[in-house]
Amino acid sequence: MGLFDRIWRGLPSASRRGAPARGVGASPTKQGDLFDDEFQRKLETLALVSRKVFAGRLRAERRTKKKGSGVEFADHRDYVPGDDFRAVDWNAYQRFGRLLVRLYEEEEDLSIYFIVDCSSSMGFVSGGSARGASSAKFDYARRLAAALAYVGLANLDRVTVVGMSDQVVARMPTTRGKGRIFRVFNFLRELSPTGVTDLGEGMRTFVAQHKRRGLAVLISDLYDHAGFERGINVLRYAKFEPFVLHIVDPAEARPELNGDVRIYDCETGDEREVTITPAVLERMQLAWREYQESVERFCASRQVPYFPADINVPFDELILKVFRRGGFLR
Repeated sequence: MGLFDRIWRGLPSASRRGAPARGVGASPTKQGDLFDDEFQRKLETLALVSRKVFAGRLRAERRTKKKGSGVEFADHRDYVPGDDFRAVDWNAYQRFGRLLVRLYEEEEDLSIYFIVDCSSSMGFVSGGSARGASSAKFDYARRLAAALAYVGLANLDRVTVVGMSDQVVARMPTTRGKGRIFRVFNFLRELSPTGVTDLGEGMRTFVAQHKRRGLAVLISDLYDHAGFERGINVLRYAKFEPFVLHIVDPAEARPELNGDVRIYDCETGDEREVTITPAVLERMQLAWREYQESVERFCASRQVPYFPADINVPFDELILKVFRRGGFLR
């Protein structure tokens, strides 16, 4: 059950006729200063911090569960005709009288996929602002994607950026090297929040298009009537490593509304006239808080790294928290 169903379930009948509202949709943001000079200076600082945090390991390489010819010893297996004699563990042969071949963990470049929610709910403008106003949620999501992509590029990882609603709406081809960050900027600038949220369907398309598994960073408000769980589970079952950055606007928990108002779902277009009272607002706030907690519980129970991304927290501070928790580029 999604957040909006929880909000309106149990309200007086006069206030819950049909689908809950998501608020006023916003047109694409003006792009003048989304990735300005100050933003880029902060990116370089974050890249320097990431190198200190992850000092002592090989940059651009990650240990995998595959056994191969890397440098980190993993296990033994019995010798079979045709194996390279140089791989035989002769010390083990002297001790146990068995021909055993050393196995090592392979090391390969990490593939990082940044999946940015481009549904209409991400374009919601809190406070009842007019159409055309800048969407703080969508801007914040794009800045987070750009900043983390830069850290990945600086560490020579393979970075791909994808825009998604109920399908993959745009895809930036895989790239490497921090000089490619401007390609990321240009791609993110072209995204706009339109369409319906269906993470399950969108993720099925995503995993079908990307055969190389890796870290899948989902940046979304997770407002999915069909349930946010489906999309995360698709990634898990397809052997990706989900990482959830939950875009949160606290103003949505208790909107500045009062009396009889007409609201509409910015994704489906459904309209309803409702009476907003203090009791209704309290119930909305409680449902919003319970929904946030349910997302966190779900991710914790499945060992999926989860970070609530409050749009009122500077993006670089949030990323430093991620680094301190060890939840990225491990």
